[in-house]
Amino acid sequence: MQQPRDFSLYGAVDLGARQTAAQRRQQAARNAETAGSGNGEASAFVIDVTEETFNTEVATRSRTTPVIVDLWADWCGPCKQLSPVLEKLANEAAGAWVLARIDVDANPRLAQAFQAQSIPMVVAIVGGQMVDAFLGAMPESQVRQWLTQVLAVADQLGVASPGAAGAAGAVADGEADPLDGMPPAYAEAQEAMERGDMDAAAGIIEKALAETPGDPVLKSWLAQVSLIRRVGGYDQAAVRRDAAASPADVDAQLKVADIELASGRAEEAFNRVLGAMRRTTGDERDKARRHLLDLFEIFPPDDPQVKKARSQLTALLF
Repeated sequence: MQQPRDFSLYGAVDLGARQTAAQRRQQAARNAETAGSGNGEASAFVIDVTEETFNTEVATRSRTTPVIVDLWADWCGPCKQLSPVLEKLANEAAGAWVLARIDVDANPRLAQAFQAQSIPMVVAIVGGQMVDAFLGAMPESQVRQWLTQVLAVADQLGVASPGAAGAAGAVADGEADPLDGMPPAYAEAQEAMERGDMDAAAGIIEKALAETPGDPVLKSWLAQVSLIRRVGGYDQAAVRRDAAASPADVDAQLKVADIELASGRAEEAFNRVLGAMRRTTGDERDKARRHLLDLFEIFPPDDPQVKKARSQLTALLF
């Protein structure tokens, strides 16, 4: 398994969509509608993802359910061998993980975001992180083995869909459901995040945190939701220009750090905020410090990147 890295479409490539790509997306949507109405074999566990739906269907969904991304194209022969295998296994898993299919011709930004040099390319996204990937068409037995490793990582990261019980074997009669006893706010917040309603998710989490201020899961979720909301409101090109033109502009530097973190470049984001602290004093320096602590909340406390940045922060402060 490769080293996990955070993944999001935010800031990955230029946000300007080319006209040809738009036409391809429209054609892909028409093709999907035709296929869905003709065979009656639509599955809740296999979804077609576009640039517009990626953050909701993949990045956000992966916080609660492992997502396997299949990058393919209609002209790709090996894709036609591999995709049916992945679809079969997704349906067998019955919700333990979800298969997200991406047509690279119709969604060139996503192909670039994944740095796809060739297809088929299959990527596992767990908890907002790209945890593993493979290229080319593999036999079903090898794909099964790879999926077993991915689900093991998901379990370690605390990301497991309720459907995972079905993939590993049904829960025995009388055995406790793993979701029993969990605070209702968890399910409500997850629902809101999965449908992309970050304002509602933030409200639910903030209310729950008022009752249990030390809940580490809720604190992490609130930090994630807050980041997504902030980045969604940025004019990213303008923010980057401002930060490049004014290195001492703390607000601009913190916004770019948000964009970097949301696009999976945590170390760059942390270093940018630390750099802003080195160049400032007083309230501006404290603003950068507090922002860095907020970004830390997104990660587990023992994350190596967080540990390194915390050490640098301590050196700066003391």
